[in-house]
Amino acid sequence: MSSKLTSAEIGKLWATYMGNNMACRILPYFLQNVDDRDIRSVLVEGLRVAEWATQIVADLFDREGYPLPAGFSEQDVNMGAPRLFDDEFYPHYLKYTGKAGLSVYGIAIPLVSRPDVRDFFTDLLVATIKLMNDVNQLLEEKGYLIKPPLIPTPKTIDFVEKQSFMNGFFGDVRPLQALEITHIYDNVENNAISSAILTGFCQSAKIEQVRHYFQRGKGIASKHIVVLNKVLQKDDLPSHPSLDHLVTDSTFSPFSDKIMLFHKIDMFMVRIRSYGNALSFSARHDLAMIFARFMAEVGNYVEDGANTMIDFGWMEQPPQAADREALSSK
Repeated sequence: MSSKLTSAEIGKLWATYMGNNMACRILPYFLQNVDDRDIRSVLVEGLRVAEWATQIVADLFDREGYPLPAGFSEQDVNMGAPRLFDDEFYPHYLKYTGKAGLSVYGIAIPLVSRPDVRDFFTDLLVATIKLMNDVNQLLEEKGYLIKPPLIPTPKTIDFVEKQSFMNGFFGDVRPLQALEITHIYDNVENNAISSAILTGFCQSAKIEQVRHYFQRGKGIASKHIVVLNKVLQKDDLPSHPSLDHLVTDSTFSPFSDKIMLFHKIDMFMVRIRSYGNALSFSARHDLAMIFARFMAEVGNYVEDGANTMIDFGWMEQPPQAADREALSSK
């Protein structure tokens, strides 16, 4: 291609490589410790997508003369480690990480201008959608799928007549509307899966500082689940159950502290976007305040995790703009 990669293209390709490179280390360990044939098949599909994505980005960066991120290596996973998660956990994990991928790739497509990069993200989005459909179908067939709450079918078309529609703290507080329920439930589901991952990471982290960080993250996820469940329960709506029981009692770490720390920082960063989406669809003032508070809390948590990675020399710097002030002072 004659045109250089734009900052949007470089940034999204870099993030895509890092996330899928991480998956290329984690999913083989899952495949080493799975018994169910059907669950194995979706893990294989997930690994195939991740390996294909990393290879495409590597080829693109090589042609453009951009350095390939260091990412993660075989040293970041111990394939001989005992099983840390039950089979049922794996499709939930793929759904959790697949949501993050859909967000990254979907946002990339309207921002990229080069046809080859746009085609890549389009193909990757289609592959991830297929994977998510297969995962959801598997969850339903196995009886593991927890569906969002049901609500009555409207009998008529209604229009909002009073500003009290926005109430959340005082006065006449209306029941939750469908989009609010959707995003509350989505975030409860995300936190339930995240809590299970953090339970396993807490058990197996080698460095005390990293283990304490995971314990703090589990506390945040658990607290957010409680707050959102209370909102659902006020309208007699069911919530997503805990998945912590899908973690074994192994304390032998299959993953390096570096890759586990990156994993949780990366996924909590996606949580900020998820809370932002929920806030944008919440008309009630109380919900908006809850999600705004959650975003601030998770933002502080992510910053502390990034500082920890910097302390250990694990934080890989994304591509950035030229420092004109530094250049002019030379």
